Amino acid sequence: MIEEIRQILQESMQIKEALLAQADLIQQIADRLIEALKGRHKILVCGNGGSAADAQHMVAELMGRFALERRPFPAIALTTNTSTLTALANDYGYETVFSRQVEALAEPGDVLIGISTSGSSLNVIRAIEAAKTWGAFTIGLTGWDGGKLKNVAHLCLCIHSCSTPRIQEAHITVIHILCELVEKALAKQ
Repeated sequence: MIEEIRQILQESMQIKEALLAQADLIQQIADRLIEALKGRHKILVCGNGGSAADAQHMVAELMGRFALERRPFPAIALTTNTSTLTALANDYGYETVFSRQVEALAEPGDVLIGISTSGSSLNVIRAIEAAKTWGAFTIGLTGWDGGKLKNVAHLCLCIHSCSTPRIQEAHITVIHILCELVEKALAKQ
């Protein structure tokens, strides 16, 4: 079992080390979030399963605090209202559970972050498409080869791995980096 633990940790470290090559992209994403929040726009975040948990985690860091005392930033996880999610899934189909919310909430200048380890989650892709229609800037966090999401979002960070757990670990690392950069940039406003 010790060897298996070491192997898992090595794989996780290698994937995170590969993120160094995407530092410029992470900065571009952070810049877009900072620009939106400076303009008093909001951040919308969505995903399924573990990615839904990541969406909620990111929003909690933005609304509360990451490490610094500062004003709360306007952010909404589109994954949290079970009445809305189940009504939309029942009445329109599961692929619309995020896009209908985006149509109701997104405005020009907002940012939508869609998280999908495969890059192929239809409800996340539809949310990105709807956000673009409403003038919001779109960001994808994906894995594998990026799926369709990499071609739909304005910016897309792809964790090049076929292991869902390792992709999710890297996503939360990126989310923490983004929250730290945003907070440092805006804490004094």
